[in-house]
Amino acid sequence: MGIRHKLESWLPWHRRQAREAELERELRDHLDLEAEEQQGVGVSQEEAKYAARRALGNTALIKEDVRMAWGFQWLDTLLQDLRYAFRTLGRDRGFTTVSIVILALAIGANIAVFSVVDTLLLRPLPFPDSDQLVWIAPPPSDCGLSCATYSADAYEEFRAESRAYQDVTGYEAFGTPDNLRLTGRGEPEPATGISVIGNFFQVLGVQPAMGRLFTEDEVRGGPHPVALLTNAYWRHQFAADPAIVGKTIELNGAPELNGTPVSVVGVLPASFDFGQVFSPGAKVDLFTPVDLDKERNWGNIVTLFGRVKPGVTVAQALDDAKRVAPNIYFNVKYPESLGRYKGDLIPVPLKDYVTGKLRRSLIALWCAVGTILLIAGVNLSNLLLARAAARAKEFAVRGALGASRGRIVGQLLMESLVLSGAGAAFGLGLALALIAWLAHQGSLALPLLGTLRIDSQALGWTVLIAVLTAIIFGLLPGLRMASGNLQEVLKDSGAGAGLGRKHERVRAALVISEIALACVLLVSAGLLLRSFLKVLDVDLGFQPDRAASIKVDYDDNAPTNDASVAKRSAIFQQVLARVSALPGVEAAGMSDYLPLGPNREWDTPVPQGKTFAPGDLPDPLVYVITPGFIHAMGIPLHGRDFTWADGPHSERVVLINASAARVYWPGEDAVGKILMRDKEEDHVVGVVDDVHEENVESGTGSQIYYPATQQGPSGAQLVVRTSLPPAALAASVLHALRELNPNQPAAEFRPIRTIVDRAVSPRRFFMLLVAAFAGLGLLLATLGIYGVISYSVTRQTPEIGIRMALGASTGRVQRQVLAGTMKLAFAGMVLGTLAALAVAKVIASLLFATSPWDLPTYLGMALALLLVAAVSGYIPARRASSINPMEALRNN
Repeated sequence: MGIRHKLESWLPWHRRQAREAELERELRDHLDLEAEEQQGVGVSQEEAKYAARRALGNTALIKEDVRMAWGFQWLDTLLQDLRYAFRTLGRDRGFTTVSIVILALAIGANIAVFSVVDTLLLRPLPFPDSDQLVWIAPPPSDCGLSCATYSADAYEEFRAESRAYQDVTGYEAFGTPDNLRLTGRGEPEPATGISVIGNFFQVLGVQPAMGRLFTEDEVRGGPHPVALLTNAYWRHQFAADPAIVGKTIELNGAPELNGTPVSVVGVLPASFDFGQVFSPGAKVDLFTPVDLDKERNWGNIVTLFGRVKPGVTVAQALDDAKRVAPNIYFNVKYPESLGRYKGDLIPVPLKDYVTGKLRRSLIALWCAVGTILLIAGVNLSNLLLARAAARAKEFAVRGALGASRGRIVGQLLMESLVLSGAGAAFGLGLALALIAWLAHQGSLALPLLGTLRIDSQALGWTVLIAVLTAIIFGLLPGLRMASGNLQEVLKDSGAGAGLGRKHERVRAALVISEIALACVLLVSAGLLLRSFLKVLDVDLGFQPDRAASIKVDYDDNAPTNDASVAKRSAIFQQVLARVSALPGVEAAGMSDYLPLGPNREWDTPVPQGKTFAPGDLPDPLVYVITPGFIHAMGIPLHGRDFTWADGPHSERVVLINASAARVYWPGEDAVGKILMRDKEEDHVVGVVDDVHEENVESGTGSQIYYPATQQGPSGAQLVVRTSLPPAALAASVLHALRELNPNQPAAEFRPIRTIVDRAVSPRRFFMLLVAAFAGLGLLLATLGIYGVISYSVTRQTPEIGIRMALGASTGRVQRQVLAGTMKLAFAGMVLGTLAALAVAKVIASLLFATSPWDLPTYLGMALALLLVAAVSGYIPARRASSINPMEALRNN
C-alpha cells in the first residue's frame, strides 16, 4: 500500500467530496449494469430498475460499510449525530432551555463546591513542600491560648534538642486587630502587626518580593526596629512605592516601637497571606521580629510549628517530641519547671491544623451538592424520556430504513452530551461568579478562602461530571427507545403512544427517586438549620446587641509601676467620662480582651484555707477591665462592680464567673471570699455569669476579672452600650477619643454582634449552602412531578374524554389526577425518610443540641413535599378537568 493510500485511509475526510462522488458513481454504474441485464431477458425498463435496486439491497447500508472500510467511520458518524442533535434541539427551544438551566444550576453548584473542597482539603498549602510543615501544640484545653502556646525558653530548648526538624519557628499568639498606629503620614491610621520569630518566613519557604527577611542581629533587638510589609498593605497604604525598602515609618502601639523610627526591610509576595492560614478572616499589615530575650519571663506566648526533615513522618516527629519533652524547661531560671510540657508537644500536619476541623462539614456539603446533581440528572432523564416518546415514530421509521439500535441510542446520547456540555459551560460561568464572591467574603472565618479559584483540577471535574451526567442519565432514554417494538409504534395512531405506558412507569420511578433525594436534602438542611438556631439561642453570658467596641490608643509610660497604674487610671477615667456623656450612650467600659477572641490565663489562684491536688483546679481565663465594662457588655452580676476607688493601694479585688465559684466554693456564696495568688489576697466582690470565651458551641470554663486600676492590661478595647445603632455613634466616639488623644487612629467601631456573627460564620456558611441546595432540590422535584403528571394527562386525554362523556364530573377527574400525584409523593417520601434517617445518623457529629431524629424537622419535610406535590399536580388536574370530550374523541 502506497503512502498516499495509507494517508487517505488514516484521514477519511481527505478528498471527501471526490471519494463520495466516486462511490455514488460506482453504485449508479452497478445499478445500470444490473438493469441492462434485466432488460436483456425481456423485462421492461421500469421493472428492470426496480429489480436492480432489489438485487443491490439497501444502498444506505452499503455506503456505511464502504465508509467504514475507509477508516474512522466513528468520527463521521459522530459529526453527523452532532449536527443532527443541534438541529433537533434548536427546533425544540423550550425543552432545550429548561434542560440547560437545570443542568447549569446543578453543575455550577458542583464546580463551586468542588473548588472549595479542593482548596481546603485536597490542594496543598501555598508553601514549598508544605507536606513537611507540622503544627506543634498541646491537646485541646479550657484555658485558652496560654495552654496552646509555649515560653521562649521552651521554644529554644525544643529547637536545640529535636532531631526530626530542619528548623522550628512560631509567632506571638496574643496580637489583636489594630494593635499598632501608623503616624507621620497625616491622620493616624490603625495597623495590625504580628511579631514572629526571626526564622518564621524561612521555615515556611516564603521569600520577599522586595528587599530581604530579618537578620539574626535584628531578631535579638538590633540597633533599631525593623518591619516587613504585606503586599496588600504596601499597595494600599504606600501606593506600591518601589523605593519603600530602606525607608522608615512611624509605628506606635508596642513599647519597643513607640517613638522609634521603624525601617522597612522588605515587602512580602502577594501569594502570602498570614490570615488565610493561621488566623482565618484576619487582616495583617506588617510583621516585626520577636525579641525572645525581652519576653523570656512572659510565660507561654509563642506558637510552634516546624518543617520536618525529608523522609521524616509525623509519627516519627511525635516520637521525637516524646523524647525531648521531659527535658524542656518552662523557664530555665526555675529548675522545678523542667518537664512541664511532657505530653504537650504533639505535632500534626499543618494542613490538618488549618482545615482538619472542617473536613466532615465539607464532605457533607460535597454529598449535598452531589445529590443536587443526581436530582438534575433524573430530571434530564425524565425530560429526554418524554421527548423520546414523542419522537417514537421518527425512530421507528429510521429503524425501518436500516438504522441499528446502537445508532439510535448513540443519537439520543449525543443530544444528552450537547445538553450537558451547554449546561456545564453556563454552570462554569455561574461557578466563577460564586467563587469570586466567596473569595472576597472576609466576614467568613474560613481558612484559605481568599485563595479560592477555578484551576485545572476544577476544569477537569467540570468535564468529568458533564460527561458522566450525559452518559448515565442520557443512556436510559436511548435504551428504552431502542428496546421498544418499533412495528407496534408504526401501527399505533398516537405519537409514541405504543411506548407511553412503559415510559410512564419509568418516569414515575424516576420522580419517586427525585422526591426521595429531595427528602434527604430537606431533612439534612432542616437539621442543620435547627442546629444553627440552637447555636444562636446559646446564652453567651453577655448581650451583643446595641453594643460596639473600638481599640483605644493610650500612653501610660511612667517611671514606676504605681505611677503607671495611676496614669492609666486617670486616662481611662477621662475616656469613659467623655464617651459616657455622648447622647445615646447607656454604659461604657474597657477591657484588654473581648469574648470570642484572643485570651490568656495567669497563675492559678487557690481559695484561702483550702488545699487541692495538682491539676484539680482549672486555669481561669483572665480579663483586665475597668469599672463599667460589665454593664457595657450586658453581663449579669451578683455583688458589686469595680469602682475607681479600687486603686493600687487599696484592698485587692476580683470578679469571678459562676463556673469558678462552683469549683472554688461549691454550694456557697463566693462574694466576700478570698483567693490566694502566692501571698497576695484577692477579695471576690462579685460573681458574673459564664461568658463564652473561645467559641459559641463549646462550654465555658473558669474566668477571673481583675481591675485595670490594680493590674496592667495588655491593651484597651472600649465597649459602648447605646440606645442608637452603633454605626450612628461611630463618628462621635472617634471624635471624643481624639479630643483626649489626637493620635487616636481611626480604628473600626465594631458592633459586638459582628464578633458573634464571625464566630458562628462557618456553621452559617455550611447551613446556608445546604439549605440552598435543598431548596434547589425541592424546585427540581417540583418540575419532575409536574412533568410526569402533565405527560400522563396528555397521554390519557382520550380516556379522560370518554369518561367525561359518560358522566364523570370535573371534580372527580381532578381528584383522580391529584391522587396519582400524591401516590408518587408518598412513595418518594417513604423511601426518602428511610434514607434521611441513615444520613442524619452520619451527620450527627455536625449537629448542635439537635437530635438526628428531630421530629419537627421530619414533619416540616413531609409538609413541604406534600404541599409541593399538591401544587405540582393541581395544574395538570385543572387542565384534565377542562377537556372537551368531543374534541378529545375527535382528535384521537
